[in-house]
This record gives sequence, C-alpha cells and structure tokens, in this order.
Amino acid sequence: MKVVNLKQAILQAWKERWSDYQWAINMKKFFPKGATWDILNLAEALLEQAMIGPSPNPLILSYLKYAISSQMVSYSTVLTAISKFDDFSRDLCIQALLDIMDMFCDRLSCHGKAEECIGLCRALLSALHWLLRCTIASAERLREGTTAGEKQLTMCLQRLHKILSSTKNRALLHIAKLEEASSWTAIEQSLLKLGDTFASLNNSHLQSQAEECGALVRSIPIMLSMHSEQLHKTGFPTVHAVVLLEGTMNLTGEMQPLVEQLMMVKRMQRIPSPLFILEIWKACFVGLIESPEGTEELKWTAFTFLKIPQVLVKLKKYPQGDKDFTEDVNCAFEFLLKLTPLLDRADQRCNCDCINLLLQECSKQGLLSEMNKDSLTEKRIADREQSPWLKSAENANIQPNPGLILRAEPTVTNILKTMDADHSKSPEGLLGVLGHMLSGKSLDLLLAAAAATGKLKSFARKFISLNEFTKHINGENSKAASVRALLFDISFLMLCHVAQTYGSEVILSESSTVGEVPFFETWMQMCMPEEGKILNPDHPCFRPDSTKVESLVALLNNTSETKLVQILKWHEACLSILAAILEILNAWENGVLAFESIQKITDNIKGKVCSLAVCAIAWLVAHVRMLGLDEREKSLQMIRQLVGPLPS
Repeated sequence: MKVVNLKQAILQAWKERWSDYQWAINMKKFFPKGATWDILNLAEALLEQAMIGPSPNPLILSYLKYAISSQMVSYSTVLTAISKFDDFSRDLCIQALLDIMDMFCDRLSCHGKAEECIGLCRALLSALHWLLRCTIASAERLREGTTAGEKQLTMCLQRLHKILSSTKNRALLHIAKLEEASSWTAIEQSLLKLGDTFASLNNSHLQSQAEECGALVRSIPIMLSMHSEQLHKTGFPTVHAVVLLEGTMNLTGEMQPLVEQLMMVKRMQRIPSPLFILEIWKACFVGLIESPEGTEELKWTAFTFLKIPQVLVKLKKYPQGDKDFTEDVNCAFEFLLKLTPLLDRADQRCNCDCINLLLQECSKQGLLSEMNKDSLTEKRIADREQSPWLKSAENANIQPNPGLILRAEPTVTNILKTMDADHSKSPEGLLGVLGHMLSGKSLDLLLAAAAATGKLKSFARKFISLNEFTKHINGENSKAASVRALLFDISFLMLCHVAQTYGSEVILSESSTVGEVPFFETWMQMCMPEEGKILNPDHPCFRPDSTKVESLVALLNNTSETKLVQILKWHEACLSILAAILEILNAWENGVLAFESIQKITDNIKGKVCSLAVCAIAWLVAHVRMLGLDEREKSLQMIRQLVGPLPS
C-alpha cells in the first residue's frame, strides 16, 4: 500500500470528522494485516498532515495520540517523525510536538527484535538533536527580543531535562552514540553552539538550566565508568553473603550472633547505615525470589518479614552517633524503591505488594515513622501501576505467603498459651486446636513463623510435653482412649516433621536438664533416620520385653486397629513394633506367613495411628542398609506396603 493512499485515508477521516477510535477501526479495515503501521510510516504521515497549517490540526493530532496510546505505532517512529520537523518559528506546532513527547519519554520501551531496540536508541538520539536545535533557535529568538521565544525556550529546557534526568534514557543514548558516531558529533557541535548562544543571554535562571542539561549530555559518554565506580562504592557482597547464609541455613538461630556479625562487617568495611540496610533488604529479596517452592519458600518469607525487622530493632540499639536510625531505614527504602525490577519480580513470586507489607511491619516495630511509611507506600503503588502484569487475574484467588506468615506469628503465641493449660481437663478441645493446625499448609506456616521469631524450641517442647502426657493412663473409656491415641499420634508426627524440616537439635533438651529423658527424644536419637546418621538395628533398645512383643504381634495379626486403640500404651508400642516387625519379617521369609497376612498386618499398623507405621519404616530403613542387595526384597516390599494408601 502506497503512502499516498495512507494520506488519502487520513484526509478522508478529517473531512468526515471521525473520532479517534472510529479512525483506528476504519484504518484497520482499509489496510491489509501483513504490513505494520511502522512500515507504512503512519506516524510520519499523521504528523505531516497535522502540521500543514500555521497551527497544528487537533483532530489529526488526536489520531496520532490514539495510535501512540494503543501501540499502533512504535515510540521510535514517532520520535523520528518529530525530529524531521524543522520550522522552529511555529510556536504552536512546536508546543504540540513537545506535548506528544511528554506522553512517553519517561517510559520508553521496545518489544521486538534487537534491530528494533537499536532503532529506538537511534530515534532518541535524533530527538535529542532536534530538541537541542529547537532550544538554540528559541534562545536566538529571545536574544532578538521576541516575547514568544522565552516561553518556547523554557518548554524546550524542561523537556531536555526530563529526558536526560532518566538514567535509562541516558543509557539508550549511550548505545546510540556507539552505533552512530557521526550523529554524536552533531550533538557535540550543538552543545557548543548552545553554550555560545546562552552566554549572550541575561537570564541566569535559563542559563543554569541549560548548563545542567549540557552537563547531563556530556556525562553520557562516561556513564559506564561512572557506574562502575558507583557499584564499587555501593555494593557490599559480604553483607549479602552473611544474610543469604543465615536465611538459607540458620532460620532457627539466635538473632544476637547475626546482629554482631553484621555490625562487625559494617564497621570493618565502614559501610554507611542506609547502604548497609539496603544491602540486607536486597539479599532478602534475592533469597525470596530464588527459594524453591514449598517449605523453603515459607522459611525465606518468615526470615524476610519477621526475623529481619527484629534484627533491625536490635541494630537500632547500637550507638548511631548523632544520626537517627529511623531516617537511615527510610533512606534505605528510598534506595530500594529504585530497584523496580527486583521488587516487581518479588511481587510476582509472592503474589502481593511485598514492600507494603514490609513497611507495615517496620512501622509496627518502630523502625519507620507513619509519615515516611505512607510516603514510601504511595511511591511503590505508583510504580506498580506501570506493571499491570503484577495484578494478574489468574493469581487473584491465591493467598500470598507473606500475609499468611504475618498472620501466623500471633497465632503461634496463642497456641503456646493453649498448650500451657492442663491437658487432662479438655483433651477434646486440644484435639480441635491440633486438627486446625494440620489443615492445608497451616503447620508449615506456624513452624516457619515460630522459627523466625525464636519460638520454635518452645513450640517443640510443648508438643513433647503433650506426647509425654499421653503415656499416663488412669482408667479410661473407649472415647478417651481414642482421643489419647490421636493426641499421641499427632504430637509424634508433628515432632518428626519439625526434626526433619529444622533439624533434631531443635527437639533436644538442654544438656543441663535433669530427670527422665522424654520418649520422643530417645526414639529420635536412636531410631529416626537422618542424613549422615548411622543406625544400628541390633541395638539393645530395639529388643524390648519379649512378652510385649509377642502380644503386639498377636494383636497386629488378629485384631482390628479400632481395638488396638483401647488397649495399648503407645510409647511402648512404638518401641515394641521394631522387634515385632523383625519377627513378622522372619516369619514371612521362612514361609510361615503369606503375603495376604503381611498386607493385613501392615494395614493394621498404618490404620488409625500413623506413628506406628513411621517407627516400623524407620527400623526397616536401618535394617535394609545392613543387608546385601539380594536380601532386601521382602524388607523393601514391606516398606512399600506401609507407605502405600489404605484399601478403600
């Protein structure tokens, strides 16, 4: 399609006074889908028609603005078209062109191939040259005494400063300079002419504006070296490493050692407080983004939103000289808000406004004033408006982990208070609390919140106490026996989960503690498989009272799991099951028991009380490791039976 036909279509739209959206619809009907509007030079054709008279045609300009807003035309073609207009004496036309540049020059972007991105850089360089020429022409008119010259000159300087004050725009111009050396020479010549022209003006305000714009242009060729110096001054990888190591390996650790390590690094490297706090937040967001989904993600979320604000509270207590720590925190957040890609990626990963939640938590901890919190929140909201993909409809129903973690923290305190009560008075009520904890990912959220706030050990001790409580029986009916069995089972499984997720040291009593060692601690140390831990299946603890073992074997072989609940002491059953499994395994291997009998026994073991199955599998794992490859078949088959689902 020839350009002349494009012009005819624009003129027809003007004659018939089409609205902007009618024009866009009809244009798409008139022209084939194969050719893009940039290839047809739509932006240039619209500008050419709009600028025919002494003042711009508002209707045709509205078509161009609609084309820009709806991305019918690229920013590069619009900038190129503007830079071809050279009648600087037509004030209204110049003002209209500057207004069009205002629409997008603070958010230049390009979606396409590398050539199109380079095209945007070249177009911006052409637009800069055009602005400099326009500024020089306006200054010359002002020098000649034309009143309109000052207004136009002010507008040109404002647009120059707006474009050049953006680091991103200067980076694009730097790329264009490397691509178009001759065009950059023209820019330098225009700068010299600009300086000469302004030297003869008597307006100091306009002169200072022009000097500032000139300095920004001259900084473009050396911006890479300037940036590397800045990185050298503001990047502190040691702080980053300390925080990442703590968040990954030591969520349950005490806060004070971390605080002292960070302060030592700060003093040794003489890091200014705002940059020090900024580096801590940067490390947290990187850890949050890179963490694997599941438990590790919850750990990093708790570390970032619960532990680090409390670490900052402790850092606040160190001498700050005459500086206000809350102002340093505010300054660090101001720097952090400039790292938009990092924050956008974190928001996308967590499905929420992370900064908003973090600011609320810091304000609650007394690290930020209410005024600073509100100001920072507004800035982040404005930035998020430029990233519509952060509000994806498909994630609207997913509850974000940071919000869940922050709500879990007070729940941990309430559960600890509940667990302090006398268990014998209302075991059914306690069972309801535990059931609520096990729904969805509630337990993992509560454990992560407890770990980040230093309450996980207390949490574990409460469940060990509950597990010990279920050992004592004083004449109970079948309902009470069922409740006791469930309390034992849930507390046992929770403690196993804590030990596997956060390490067995969280469970163990202090070495100075006197008295009987709780059952779960004994079982965990002697029987629970862990990485790097060697278990001895022939240890004396695996050889309990033979009469109890025989009784348990008989029950497993002949009794339903419902009756089992009423007559067993569960801690004794967990120790006896190890020897019982060995007897059952030997009977199976010697042909005394058939596979159907093994299925019945394993179904009884994993029936209502899962802890028996866990203990049985733990012993079988240790036993299998002691066998040769050709001797493992039946033991592995029994493990598969125990971990499989119950028959419906």
